[in-house]
Amino acid sequence: MKSPPKDKAAVERQQAEQTRQRVRVGMIGLAAVVLLIGLASAIFSSVNQQQPVSATGAAQPDLVANMSAPSSAPGAAATNEPLAEMGVTPGAAPTPSAAESPAAAASDTSTNGML
Repeated sequence: MKSPPKDKAAVERQQAEQTRQRVRVGMIGLAAVVLLIGLASAIFSSVNQQQPVSATGAAQPDLVANMSAPSSAPGAAATNEPLAEMGVTPGAAPTPSAAESPAAAASDTSTNGML
């Protein structure tokens, strides 16, 4: 059998010391977790700040982003062929407009044979 502690004050001191020890261990654990998170954050941020490696002959992102399809002549009418405008499919042959006269078209064909 265990004998009861002789002093009630000694029991209270022992419990207080155990409580302080638990608080110290908890605070050290919390500080370790915060330190690990800060270290991981520093590592990942340094990786993100490095310049990407570019291979010789690879596409340059700043040039590719600024490329656009060639625009049609300002006076040309819209053909309503978005795939042909992007260059995916061939466009339909342009039809002569109503402004051209048949006589002008005939004179163009007659001069082509003489050249």
